[in-house]
Amino acid sequence: MAISICLINQKGGCGKSSTCFHLAGAFAAAGHSVLLVDADPQGSLSQGFLGSSFVEALPASQTLAALFVESCRFLNHRQLVRETSIAGISIIPANQHLAEFNVPCPERTRMMQFVLRDLLQQQHEYDVVLVDCPPNLYQCTWNALLATQQVLIPVNPEDFGAQGLRAVHQAIDHARQLNPVLRRLGHLVTRYDRRLLIHRSYEEQLRILYPHLVLQTAIYELNAYKVALACRMPVENYRAKTPAAAAMRELVEEIFLRLAAKEKRRIAG
Repeated sequence: MAISICLINQKGGCGKSSTCFHLAGAFAAAGHSVLLVDADPQGSLSQGFLGSSFVEALPASQTLAALFVESCRFLNHRQLVRETSIAGISIIPANQHLAEFNVPCPERTRMMQFVLRDLLQQQHEYDVVLVDCPPNLYQCTWNALLATQQVLIPVNPEDFGAQGLRAVHQAIDHARQLNPVLRRLGHLVTRYDRRLLIHRSYEEQLRILYPHLVLQTAIYELNAYKVALACRMPVENYRAKTPAAAAMRELVEEIFLRLAAKEKRRIAG
């Protein structure tokens, strides 16, 4: 059974898209087939793999927006999936066409809440599904919460980065009423600089507030991530022998360990 994870946070710039981008490379390098779903109208994840000009020129019918477009209702939505240049990684892209559908109060749109869930239920050939969400809790994020099994919450260890986490957890609790399998995978500390006292302090505070929900792996602010992205490659594919690539491999390992522990607890009752 595929692992499906959405990455959410209300705060922009906390590393959701970057984590999705590089994490996909680490999963693929470990032998897993990966489907990326870009649910952010900014389309950063799509542009990272396919290029800005190409992504921005895509019609709505060839992006995730097709799920919400009335005229595209009878299209074969499996055709939205595109191969990337990296073996083992496919993507459903997004661009500005998605913005008009990313409305507040998504619960009021009734069946539109489940269009991503319905799409992912058709994708049986992937081992891992990663959904990159916009920096809000509107329609796109809500769809992701109803379509996936796990929530990963990237948070940079600064005041603005940690704000709004209570609302994120409330949204997860709300989504579980419609998606009972949804679970918190945890908080991932991103853009971390251990030399900064403020970063160490916020990390410590986060671990006190959420003692079992903060992953041990932290994603440091390393130049290799940015250079690899500029080359349109996850850091694992750009330069595997770097601390940045090693951190992503550690993150994959910790995710599997956490999922195994959750399954063991579930079986034990």
